[in-house]
Amino acid sequence: MSRVLLPVDPDQPARTRSAIEQVLRMRQVGPVTVRLLRVQPKVSGHVAMLFGAAELRELQLSTGAEDLQYAQKLLDLAGVPYVSTVLVGRSAETIVTAARDYFCDRIVFGSDPASLAGRIFGSLAQQVRQLLEAAGEGDAQVIGS
Repeated sequence: MSRVLLPVDPDQPARTRSAIEQVLRMRQVGPVTVRLLRVQPKVSGHVAMLFGAAELRELQLSTGAEDLQYAQKLLDLAGVPYVSTVLVGRSAETIVTAARDYFCDRIVFGSDPASLAGRIFGSLAQQVRQLLEAAGEGDAQVIGS
């Protein structure tokens, strides 16, 4: 059984659709478990001062849960079971940690060939690949760009 981590960026619905299409193709080959992940960025110290720690955490988790709804809807329509998780931190590092913690053997980003920023600065998938290689944890296959 393949364990797939599917990071979701609500600002890139085309990439989310592409990633889910990849998961559907994987399911045709064999069983797949899916963990949806939304990484919420940490807020600056100035913003954090305006909230209590518990209030800020709840705000980040609820916003992250809302961000996952589009991907959840697509998976529900396809009949694919999943578990959703919201974590707070730096995107690439948090994705690598989540893949390790949830024993995922694949991280699926989907593709978005129109992403100019990704071509100039390097995509999140590329950053995750580099972190996995640097940590000697190249067991998780990164799919997508």
